[in-house]
Amino acid sequence: MRLGIAVNTRRCMACYCCFTACKDEHCGFSSKLSAAQPIMGQTWIEIREWERGDSSRHVKNASVPTLCAHCQDPACMKAAKDGAVYKRPDGIVIIDPEKSKGQKAIVDACPIKAVFWNEELEIPQKCTMCAELLDDPDYVAYLGDPSLKRPRCVEVCPNQALIFGDLDDPNSEVSKLVAAEKYTQLEALAGKESNVKYLNVPTIFLAGTVYQPKELDEVCIGAKVKLSCKETGESWETETNYFGDWEVEWLPKGKNIDVEISAPGFKNVSCQAFTDADHYIGMTYLEA
Repeated sequence: MRLGIAVNTRRCMACYCCFTACKDEHCGFSSKLSAAQPIMGQTWIEIREWERGDSSRHVKNASVPTLCAHCQDPACMKAAKDGAVYKRPDGIVIIDPEKSKGQKAIVDACPIKAVFWNEELEIPQKCTMCAELLDDPDYVAYLGDPSLKRPRCVEVCPNQALIFGDLDDPNSEVSKLVAAEKYTQLEALAGKESNVKYLNVPTIFLAGTVYQPKELDEVCIGAKVKLSCKETGESWETETNYFGDWEVEWLPKGKNIDVEISAPGFKNVSCQAFTDADHYIGMTYLEA
């Protein structure tokens, strides 16, 4: 059994229910697995948000709930001394609240900055995946069903952006979701396996608007837009919508992308964009 959480960023609406539930569960309450979480200064699950786009014409917002990834080969465990960080048989990574005293190197080792320093107690702290609740035979699970035991953040998510379960069971809800969605490991964890699976984390988009000849002042609906990257050999295709807008998501970062726009009765238009960030490449006017 390997317990984990799938974070489906496509469903996150930044309501902060997970953040609040985590605070409610761990602030003021300690267990053998962790000292109490301080009210201020620590976010065991954090909603990392950023505005996407470089034009007021095409702006989007991204929300990614971020918590300890419970890595299969944890950097924090390598930095720890005397067994202060250990991985349970179920895959959950725990920082021992007694053995870790004074070991600030555990905080510095985390590549996604999900470990925090408790200045008062002089110990590192992080998400325990609510292991203390999962281990408690008296814990009343959601709707009273023992099979629905889950971390508090997962329990309260109103939009099913967080799904918990056994990653080693291909028939579990969490495994089916990971298999069905776009798995996008966090950049800082590239090449590493973790028990928190990030799905649909945005990379780069390019967008634009296509118009018929300028004198007509009309958008072009259904124009074909093809993007290609010579460096990777990839290509993407889409069409303009009812407003003449197009968008292609999930583009590779730091690449030159060739854009070709075509519509029946008009000359093709070509341009190039660099994916250093999300870009609205502007308005394209077709010519007959």
